[in-house]
Amino acid sequence: MAKYKDVIDLYDDKGKLLKSNVSLDKISPVINPAIRKIVDTAKRSVAVNLGGMQDALKTGKIGKHQQILGRELNLDIVGHVDAIEKKIKDYLSVPGEKAEIKRFNGDKLLLVKVPSARIEAAATYDVSLTNVAAATTYAVVDEFKVGMFDASTVKAAAFGTYPVTMDLAGGACSMIMSIPQNNESLGYALRNVPSNQTVMMTHRNAMQGAALAATFEQAGEFEMGNAVGPFERAQLLLYAYQGLNANNMVYDLVKENGKTGTVGTVVQSLVERAIEDKVIKQTEGTKNGYFKPYETKDPMMWNAYASAGTLAATMVNCGAGRFAQAVSATLLYFNDLLEHETGLPG
Repeated sequence: MAKYKDVIDLYDDKGKLLKSNVSLDKISPVINPAIRKIVDTAKRSVAVNLGGMQDALKTGKIGKHQQILGRELNLDIVGHVDAIEKKIKDYLSVPGEKAEIKRFNGDKLLLVKVPSARIEAAATYDVSLTNVAAATTYAVVDEFKVGMFDASTVKAAAFGTYPVTMDLAGGACSMIMSIPQNNESLGYALRNVPSNQTVMMTHRNAMQGAALAATFEQAGEFEMGNAVGPFERAQLLLYAYQGLNANNMVYDLVKENGKTGTVGTVVQSLVERAIEDKVIKQTEGTKNGYFKPYETKDPMMWNAYASAGTLAATMVNCGAGRFAQAVSATLLYFNDLLEHETGLPG
């Protein structure tokens, strides 16, 4: 039995219907298996820049800003990628589950996914980063028979300035998630995945990038306790309409205003859509008053509509200018205009 009476239609980034009458609870991060897989992959995946590591060792520029002359090591790491990849995989695999490794950029970059058992046996997700960095270090040391006096240099190339710094600054190993110590509060790890990372992972597709960013955001909202009790519906509606293009709203707003529209015309389109869908209605206003504000019986749904409009306005404005600098201004003034237009919160 569905937890909520709300149902949505899901559309893709080209406005094509994917599935109709989806129960709202089906897109919850604690229920939807695809969302859980995305979160799990983020926690278990580490990039290893073998090409960068090779160059760093060759020049002695290890860590973030350091160059230690006389400690250079001329190792053909990329040329030995087959052996190094096998060693890393062997070191990280556990009984019943092997590590997964993919190659990119002409074998200069490895994407390593550690076994789930390593995450389950740890308190935090940084176990992926530390284990992959350690495996990479030992794989290079073992492959090239690096002596005990140079092994620390290889370690520095993999780990960067850690443990002098809390993170692996300047190292060859990195995750899309920052280390726990860099998160500003509880539950911020997934919310802090940079937008540039989601842009890269979705190959600069705006709708798909927004969906992935919203997935991380909403998983973070659940993690920090913002989706408990009645607030869960509010978060899921927000995720559906803004992030997943529910009922094709974001796509329709962008298509309607993309050619000649402005932030203001997106406000108009959104208000018209909300009236048409009976989410808001105009009141009679006060006696002798010129302004007739709108009202809603479902503030959570109105918040979802306003959020979808905010994303659409950002796409229209930043798309017209071909720059991202207008994002913050659009977030502010779209909602300011919306509040002045309706009398409802943005």
